[in-house]
This record gives sequence, structure tokens and C-alpha cells, in this order.
Amino acid sequence: MTSVLYDAPGPKAKRRNLIFSVVFFVLLALLLWWVWQVLDDKGQLEWSLWKPFTTSDAWTTYLLPGLADTLKAAALAIVIALPLGAVLGIARMSDHRWVRIPAAVVVEFFRAIPVLLLMLFANEFFARSTDVTSEDRPLYAVVTGLVLYNASVLAEVVRAGILALPKGQSEAAQAIGLRKSQTMSSILLPQAVTVMLPAIVSQLVVIVKDTALGGVMLGFTELLNSRGTLAANYANVIPSFIVVAVIFIVLNFILTSFASWLEGRLRRSKRSTGAVLGPEDVDDLNAAEVGGMHGTGAEK
Repeated sequence: MTSVLYDAPGPKAKRRNLIFSVVFFVLLALLLWWVWQVLDDKGQLEWSLWKPFTTSDAWTTYLLPGLADTLKAAALAIVIALPLGAVLGIARMSDHRWVRIPAAVVVEFFRAIPVLLLMLFANEFFARSTDVTSEDRPLYAVVTGLVLYNASVLAEVVRAGILALPKGQSEAAQAIGLRKSQTMSSILLPQAVTVMLPAIVSQLVVIVKDTALGGVMLGFTELLNSRGTLAANYANVIPSFIVVAVIFIVLNFILTSFASWLEGRLRRSKRSTGAVLGPEDVDDLNAAEVGGMHGTGAEK
């Protein structure tokens, strides 16, 4: 069977792919076995190091509060960065130079600066120029850095998604007299959302992970920072890293799974809902058309 995009593999290709798959899984198993042996030799698999994660104190005192701060910072950054990125992306496509050029400068400027530098600058700004308390300052700095950087990246995602649509979409809208704002809001953006969704979700995953930068550099009590306090109290550095990594994997898996479900729902909602006509329906329509023509001829 041959696809439009590629030729179906033949017997040799199937055997080769099977061999590559077996070799890959064997190497992966050897790697996992080696990691297990190294951890065992260093005493990192002892039950005393993992036992704290079976008690409620490690979770209620350290991990869950850190996870709550991580989700709070990520949620605030996402809620602000998504609409701001959409506005900047649309502004970059404006016909007015006084709108297009400043938007392009803002996007290129903040997209070129590392997000950690933006967090550090925001922290100093809030410390020296505002009345934000020292307890709230790390959260403000982390959210500000994440918003400035990711809104600029999302602006390019939005712009690329809209430009990826066929030009006939906007030309048809202009032909029926729609203004550019109406064309953008009613025709282009709804279609571009499905195209942009995978890239948007990837950037949202980056936002969730980058909250850890605030914990390392600004003392923001997010998940990774709370892990450090837990490891200092229980002397289980490696196990705590593994547990936190698993939490991040689960968190991002939930986010990507929801996005995949949403993308599928959007695609299904855009499919045609017209009924399929059978042979009997076609015959009835033809008979009605012939009868209408005879009626018109009799009137004449």
C-alpha cells in the first residue's frame, strides 16, 4: 500500500526497521540498567532516602506548596502572555507603520533577551522602584520575565500561523466587503488557532518549566526550590531530584494531553455537517427539478 506522502516499506525495509527497533530497546534497557547499578553502588536506592516521600510531611510541608507556587506563577504568566502575544502578533501585520514598527521592535527586543536576565532585571526594578514587598517580589519578577519573553515568542507563533493560511481566505473576505479587523477576527484567527495550537502548547510547557529559574536565582519558593529545602532536611538529593522530575513530567503530560484533546475537538467542529445524499435522494431532487421546469414551461 502506497501513501501520498511516502512509499510503504517493503520486506527488506520492514526487517531493517525491526532490527533498528530491537537494537534501540536493547540499548535503552542497558542504559537504564547501568543507571540503576550506579545509583545502587552509591547507596541512592536505600529505602531510608525514599521513605520521606511515603509520608505526608514531605508533601504538605515542601512539595505541594512548591507545586502550588509553580502553578500560580505559570498560570499568571499564561493568562497574560497569551492575549498579549496575540495582540503583538496581529500588530506586526498591521498596514500602519506606526503600529507595525513599534510592535516589531518590542517583539524582537524581548525575544532576544534570555528569560533569566528579564527575571533578574524585573526583580531589581520591583526592589528599587516600587512598593512590592520582599515576600511578593520573587513572584512578580518571575511572572514579569515569563510574560515579556513568552509573549514575544507567542507573537511570532500567531503571525506565522496567520501567514500560513492561503491568501485566498483574506482575498475572499475583501471581495465580500469585510474590513481587515473583521477578516482577522471572523475568518483568519479561527482557522489559524488549529494551526498554531501545537506551537502554543510547546511554549506553555516552556513557561511551566522556566518557573524553576526563579527558584534557583531569586529564591522563589516554587517546586525546585522547595525540593532543595526538602533534600537538605532529609539528605536525599538524588531521590528528590527524581521525584520532582516525575512531577514536572506528569504536569506537562496533562497539559499536552488537554491540548491534544482540544485540537481534536476544534478540528471535528470545523468538519462539514452536511448530510450525505443517497441514490433515492438524488432521484427525488432530479424529479423535482424536472417538474419545476415543466411547470415553468406551462406558465409560459
